Amino acid sequence: MFFFNFDDFQIIGSSPEILVRLRKNKITIRPIAGTRPRGKNFSQDKFYRNQLLNDKKELSEHLMLLDLGRNDVGKVSKINSVKVTEKFKIEKYSHVMHIVSNVEGNFDNKNGLIDTMLAGFPAGTVSGAPKIRAMEIIDELEKSKRKMYAGSIGYFSANKNFDTCIALRTALIKNNKFYIQSGAGIVADSVPEKEYLETVNKAKALINSLN
Repeated sequence: MFFFNFDDFQIIGSSPEILVRLRKNKITIRPIAGTRPRGKNFSQDKFYRNQLLNDKKELSEHLMLLDLGRNDVGKVSKINSVKVTEKFKIEKYSHVMHIVSNVEGNFDNKNGLIDTMLAGFPAGTVSGAPKIRAMEIIDELEKSKRKMYAGSIGYFSANKNFDTCIALRTALIKNNKFYIQSGAGIVADSVPEKEYLETVNKAKALINSLN
Protein backbone atom coordinates (compact mmCIF):
# COMPACT_ATOMS: atom_id res chain seq x y z
CA MET A 1 0.00 0.00 0.00
CA PHE A 2 1.23 3.53 -0.68
CA PHE A 3 0.21 7.11 0.04
CA PHE A 4 1.69 10.33 -1.31
CA ASN A 5 0.64 13.68 0.13
CA PHE A 6 1.50 16.50 -2.27
CA ASP A 7 0.60 20.17 -1.88
CA ASP A 8 -2.65 20.12 -3.86
CA PHE A 9 -3.41 16.43 -4.40
CA GLN A 10 -2.86 12.99 -2.92
CA ILE A 11 -2.27 9.52 -4.37
CA ILE A 12 -3.36 6.38 -2.55
CA GLY A 13 -3.33 2.80 -3.74
CA SER A 14 -2.66 -0.86 -3.19
CA SER A 15 -1.42 -2.40 -6.41
CA PRO A 16 -1.50 -6.18 -6.86
CA GLU A 17 1.15 -6.25 -9.59
CA ILE A 18 4.93 -5.87 -9.54
CA LEU A 19 6.32 -3.86 -12.43
CA VAL A 20 10.01 -4.76 -11.92
CA ARG A 21 11.76 -5.72 -8.69
CA LEU A 22 15.50 -6.07 -8.04
CA ARG A 23 16.31 -7.73 -4.74
CA LYS A 24 19.58 -9.49 -3.87
CA ASN A 25 20.60 -9.59 -7.55
CA LYS A 26 17.33 -11.26 -8.53
CA ILE A 27 15.09 -9.60 -11.13
CA THR A 28 11.37 -10.32 -10.79
CA ILE A 29 8.41 -9.55 -13.03
CA ARG A 30 5.04 -10.97 -11.99
CA PRO A 31 2.44 -10.76 -14.78
CA ILE A 32 -1.23 -10.66 -13.81
CA ALA A 33 -3.75 -11.34 -16.58
CA GLY A 34 -7.08 -13.12 -16.38
CA THR A 35 -9.81 -11.99 -13.99
CA ARG A 36 -13.00 -13.18 -12.36
CA PRO A 37 -15.05 -11.62 -9.54
CA ARG A 38 -14.82 -13.09 -6.06
CA GLY A 39 -17.70 -15.33 -5.06
CA LYS A 40 -19.97 -14.70 -2.11
CA ASN A 41 -18.92 -18.00 -0.53
CA PHE A 42 -16.42 -20.85 -0.93
CA SER A 43 -18.52 -22.65 -3.55
CA GLN A 44 -18.85 -19.56 -5.73
CA ASP A 45 -15.14 -18.84 -5.37
CA LYS A 46 -14.37 -22.38 -6.51
CA PHE A 47 -16.77 -22.02 -9.45
CA TYR A 48 -15.14 -18.78 -10.65
CA ARG A 49 -11.65 -20.22 -10.12
CA ASN A 50 -12.40 -23.28 -12.25
CA GLN A 51 -14.13 -21.14 -14.86
CA LEU A 52 -11.08 -18.88 -15.09
CA LEU A 53 -8.60 -21.75 -15.40
CA ASN A 54 -10.67 -23.34 -18.17
CA ASP A 55 -11.24 -20.18 -20.21
CA LYS A 56 -9.15 -20.54 -23.39
CA LYS A 57 -9.28 -16.80 -24.07
CA GLU A 58 -7.96 -15.92 -20.59
CA LEU A 59 -5.28 -18.63 -20.72
CA SER A 60 -4.00 -17.61 -24.15
CA GLU A 61 -3.91 -13.93 -23.10
CA HIS A 62 -1.98 -14.81 -19.96
CA LEU A 63 0.48 -17.00 -21.84
CA MET A 64 1.18 -14.18 -24.32
CA LEU A 65 1.90 -11.77 -21.46
CA LEU A 66 3.96 -14.35 -19.58
CA ASP A 67 6.16 -14.72 -22.67
CA LEU A 68 6.47 -10.94 -22.86
CA GLY A 69 7.43 -10.79 -19.18
CA ARG A 70 10.05 -13.47 -19.73
CA ASN A 71 11.47 -11.44 -22.60
CA ASP A 72 11.57 -8.28 -20.45
CA VAL A 73 13.41 -10.07 -17.63
CA GLY A 74 15.84 -11.52 -20.16
CA LYS A 75 16.89 -8.04 -21.31
CA VAL A 76 18.64 -7.34 -17.99
CA SER A 77 19.49 -10.85 -16.75
CA LYS A 78 22.47 -13.11 -17.22
CA ILE A 79 22.21 -15.49 -20.16
CA ASN A 80 20.26 -18.70 -19.46
CA SER A 81 19.23 -17.53 -15.97
CA VAL A 82 15.58 -16.64 -16.67
CA LYS A 83 13.08 -19.01 -15.06
CA VAL A 84 9.31 -19.14 -14.64
CA THR A 85 9.00 -20.00 -10.94
CA GLU A 86 5.18 -19.88 -10.79
CA LYS A 87 2.78 -20.43 -13.67
CA PHE A 88 -1.00 -19.92 -13.90
CA LYS A 89 -1.48 -19.53 -10.15
CA ILE A 90 -4.77 -18.10 -8.84
CA GLU A 91 -4.45 -15.16 -6.43
CA LYS A 92 -7.52 -13.86 -4.62
CA TYR A 93 -8.14 -10.25 -3.64
CA SER A 94 -11.07 -8.54 -1.95
CA HIS A 95 -13.26 -8.23 -5.05
CA VAL A 96 -11.49 -10.18 -7.83
CA MET A 97 -9.23 -13.15 -8.46
CA HIS A 98 -6.45 -13.23 -11.06
CA ILE A 99 -4.20 -15.64 -12.92
CA VAL A 100 -0.62 -14.86 -11.89
CA SER A 101 2.80 -16.11 -12.99
CA ASN A 102 6.27 -15.26 -11.70
CA VAL A 103 9.42 -14.73 -13.79
CA GLU A 104 12.89 -14.39 -12.27
CA GLY A 105 16.41 -13.90 -13.60
CA ASN A 106 19.90 -13.31 -12.23
CA PHE A 107 20.67 -9.61 -12.59
CA ASP A 108 23.39 -8.67 -15.07
CA ASN A 109 24.98 -5.73 -13.26
CA LYS A 110 26.28 -4.15 -16.45
CA ASN A 111 22.79 -2.60 -16.57
CA GLY A 112 21.92 0.57 -14.67
CA LEU A 113 19.00 0.57 -12.23
CA ILE A 114 16.80 2.95 -14.24
CA ASP A 115 17.43 1.01 -17.45
CA THR A 116 16.57 -2.18 -15.57
CA MET A 117 13.25 -0.75 -14.43
CA LEU A 118 12.54 0.51 -17.95
CA ALA A 119 13.13 -2.99 -19.35
CA GLY A 120 9.67 -3.83 -18.07
CA PHE A 121 8.00 -0.46 -18.59
CA PRO A 122 5.28 -0.16 -19.60
CA ALA A 123 4.15 -3.57 -18.45
CA GLY A 124 2.82 -5.83 -21.17
CA THR A 125 -0.25 -6.49 -19.04
CA VAL A 126 -1.36 -2.85 -19.43
CA SER A 127 -0.07 -2.15 -22.93
CA GLY A 128 -0.26 -5.37 -24.92
CA ALA A 129 2.04 -6.99 -27.44
CA PRO A 130 3.97 -6.05 -29.45
CA LYS A 131 4.41 -3.14 -27.07
CA ILE A 132 5.24 -0.30 -29.44
CA ARG A 133 2.37 -0.99 -31.83
CA ALA A 134 -0.01 -1.63 -28.93
CA MET A 135 0.88 1.76 -27.42
CA GLU A 136 0.29 3.45 -30.77
CA ILE A 137 -3.19 1.91 -30.96
CA ILE A 138 -3.93 2.91 -27.36
CA ASP A 139 -2.93 6.48 -28.20
CA GLU A 140 -5.24 6.44 -31.23
CA LEU A 141 -8.28 4.89 -29.54
CA GLU A 142 -8.38 5.96 -25.89
CA LYS A 143 -10.21 9.26 -25.58
CA SER A 144 -8.66 10.27 -22.25
CA LYS A 145 -4.99 10.06 -21.29
CA ARG A 146 -4.04 7.51 -18.66
CA LYS A 147 -1.83 9.96 -16.74
CA MET A 148 -0.56 8.03 -13.68
CA TYR A 149 -2.81 5.01 -14.34
CA ALA A 150 -0.72 1.96 -15.34
CA GLY A 151 2.46 3.93 -14.65
CA SER A 152 5.11 3.03 -12.09
CA ILE A 153 5.25 3.67 -8.34
CA GLY A 154 8.07 2.40 -6.15
CA TYR A 155 11.39 3.09 -4.45
CA PHE A 156 15.12 2.74 -5.05
CA SER A 157 17.29 1.98 -2.01
CA ALA A 158 20.90 2.81 -1.16
CA ASN A 159 21.95 -0.85 -1.48
CA LYS A 160 21.00 -0.80 -5.18
CA ASN A 161 17.79 -2.74 -4.79
CA PHE A 162 14.46 -1.40 -6.00
CA ASP A 163 10.81 -2.38 -5.98
CA THR A 164 8.22 -0.91 -8.32
CA CYS A 165 4.57 -1.70 -8.90
CA ILE A 166 2.11 -0.83 -11.64
CA ALA A 167 -0.22 2.02 -10.65
CA LEU A 168 -3.39 -0.08 -10.49
CA ARG A 169 -6.11 0.01 -7.79
CA THR A 170 -4.90 3.57 -7.31
CA ALA A 171 -6.82 6.80 -6.72
CA LEU A 172 -5.95 10.44 -7.24
CA ILE A 173 -7.55 12.72 -4.65
CA LYS A 174 -7.97 16.39 -5.56
CA ASN A 175 -10.43 18.99 -4.28
CA ASN A 176 -12.23 16.33 -2.21
CA LYS A 177 -12.86 14.15 -5.27
CA PHE A 178 -11.53 10.64 -5.93
CA TYR A 179 -10.46 9.81 -9.48
CA ILE A 180 -10.29 6.07 -10.15
CA GLN A 181 -9.31 4.26 -13.36
CA SER A 182 -9.44 0.57 -14.25
CA GLY A 183 -9.01 -1.45 -17.40
CA ALA A 184 -9.16 -4.83 -19.10
CA GLY A 185 -7.10 -6.52 -21.79
CA ILE A 186 -8.65 -6.72 -25.26
CA VAL A 187 -7.85 -9.61 -27.60
CA ALA A 188 -9.50 -10.87 -30.80
CA ASP A 189 -12.15 -12.97 -29.05
CA SER A 190 -12.97 -10.55 -26.22
CA VAL A 191 -16.64 -10.01 -25.39
CA PRO A 192 -17.14 -6.26 -24.79
CA GLU A 193 -19.75 -6.73 -22.03
CA LYS A 194 -17.46 -9.08 -20.10
CA GLU A 195 -14.51 -6.74 -20.43
CA TYR A 196 -16.63 -3.86 -19.15
CA LEU A 197 -17.72 -5.92 -16.12
CA GLU A 198 -14.08 -6.71 -15.43
CA THR A 199 -13.26 -3.00 -15.20
CA VAL A 200 -16.19 -2.53 -12.80
CA ASN A 201 -15.09 -5.40 -10.57
CA LYS A 202 -11.53 -4.09 -10.46
CA ALA A 203 -12.69 -0.62 -9.43
CA LYS A 204 -15.02 -1.88 -6.69
CA ALA A 205 -12.35 -2.22 -4.00
CA LEU A 206 -11.45 1.47 -4.22
CA ILE A 207 -15.03 2.63 -4.68
CA ASN A 208 -16.24 0.61 -1.69
CA SER A 209 -13.44 2.00 0.47
CA LEU A 210 -15.14 5.40 0.22
CA ASN A 211 -18.26 4.15 2.02
